[in-house]
Amino acid sequence: MLVVLTGGTGGAKLIEGLSHEVDPAELTIICNTADDFVHHGLNISPDLDTIMYTLAGLSDPEQGWGIRGDTFTV
Repeated sequence: MLVVLTGGTGGAKLIEGLSHEVDPAELTIICNTADDFVHHGLNISPDLDTIMYTLAGLSDPEQGWGIRGDTFTV
């Protein structure tokens, strides 16, 4: 088993690379939560989101964070 302490965009790239080289069942990710916050009643976890979006193949490669094709207008 491989345990990785990670977070942020660099950590997401590290985990993505490791997920191609190591059996995912043998990979345990412990992710940073120090930057989590609540905004208008919504829980925001930027590092967890970045790791999950990257592993799911949904991350925006141009920005390095967020979901590809997401909009920011209200």
